[in-house]
Amino acid sequence: MRKLCESLREAIQSAGLQSGMTISFHHHLRNGDYVLNMVMEEAAGLGIRGLTINASSVFDCHKPLIDHIKNGVVTGLETDYLASGVGRAISEGILEKPVIFRSHGTRPCDILNGRSHIDVAFVAAPASDPMGNCSGKYGPSACGSLGYAFADAMKADKVVVITDHLVEYPLSGASISEDYVDFVVQVEAIGDPSGIVSGTTRMPKDPIALKIADYAAQAIYASGLLKDGFSFQTGAGGASLAVADYVKRMMLEKQIHGSFALGGITGYMVDMLESGCFRAIQDVQCFDLRAVQSIRENPAHMEITAAQYASPEGKSTAASSLDAVVLGATEIDTDFNVNVHTDSNGYIIGGSGGHTDVAAEAKLTMIVAPLSRARMSIVVDRVLTVSTPGSSVDLLVTQYGIAVNPARPDLKAALEQARLPVADIHDLRRMAVEINGPAKPYQRRSDRVVAQVLGRDSRVQDVIYAVPQV
Repeated sequence: MRKLCESLREAIQSAGLQSGMTISFHHHLRNGDYVLNMVMEEAAGLGIRGLTINASSVFDCHKPLIDHIKNGVVTGLETDYLASGVGRAISEGILEKPVIFRSHGTRPCDILNGRSHIDVAFVAAPASDPMGNCSGKYGPSACGSLGYAFADAMKADKVVVITDHLVEYPLSGASISEDYVDFVVQVEAIGDPSGIVSGTTRMPKDPIALKIADYAAQAIYASGLLKDGFSFQTGAGGASLAVADYVKRMMLEKQIHGSFALGGITGYMVDMLESGCFRAIQDVQCFDLRAVQSIRENPAHMEITAAQYASPEGKSTAASSLDAVVLGATEIDTDFNVNVHTDSNGYIIGGSGGHTDVAAEAKLTMIVAPLSRARMSIVVDRVLTVSTPGSSVDLLVTQYGIAVNPARPDLKAALEQARLPVADIHDLRRMAVEINGPAKPYQRRSDRVVAQVLGRDSRVQDVIYAVPQV
């Protein structure tokens, strides 16, 4: 059987792509991805219109999407995360239909259960053989785990593997196997691996961030969860990485041997694995090149699918075995609802990713954030968009104290016993207003819905309204 195509255009035509279909992409190359733009340019050149894109995330490198939307090539968008470059244009109303926001767990869940149908999946593969056995661990564009692409490959009507590193059959150590793949095409480059690293994936030196991280690590210890068998996930932001560093020091000092680290993995988590803090890493996405090297070389650094990571309908998931997770927030309200979708002006700047999933599943979910950023309070009376419901959040850790969700009196008692600075979230709100002054109330300027945020039950949890250009 011949799967290898001479060109991307031939692969698209062989897959039978037609106007009105749904196509999918994964985001493991993050802001260095070339594949989505490459496919859309060819589709536009073929006169194909009315496409819905289902992408696990959309980054600023995908700004050419704006023109494809304006020209009618793209008329629908489903994603877990939408960076501000394309997000601002969506907020201003360029797309007729609302964007559908899922989480990293609900996206594969809906694909595998047939609620979200994909006609053609395009899989960016850093290494592939001519039959489509492919991996993200090898080749010049290596990105590590391909966890978000598995559901697409398993359920799409047609699957096209796009690679810049074609090897002889069979590829050893394949992630996605040939029995899911219809066509393979080799291109000059699928992306720039340096774009995997986001600007926030750096250890902070700011004393406020370090103070917050210290409080957060002490809170994890005071909770009683930091003991042999401990499992842990952090975000890739600077404050979250600092928490991981403090936790690592505690684990080494107290000779605590954890079970696994989870999620999008950075070099800091690799250090914890190699230092003996954990027996394994379960990796759905590599956040830096150190993690890419580790997943290629260390058998204890395991690739997992997005469904295995956090599908709410999975028979079991890694997230459901999590002890503690450390997450960030754009804003959090006095009911502990968290917004990571929109900024204070209502513009789309991100998305849940795995935030909502792990918050719901972990035994201890903490938000780490300074009380204010750029003279804007992080603690508000009501978030503009509910990304993660307050029922899933246990702690807010700031430089001025730790607020405990009233639903966790046990946790509050443990922190007070450890003499940590426990504060009422309403007091933190009042303090933020005293420091920054009262913020100008947000005035919605349109009743048009530009995005729907789905909860873990795949139902609409909240909506995002248009921000018309003035």
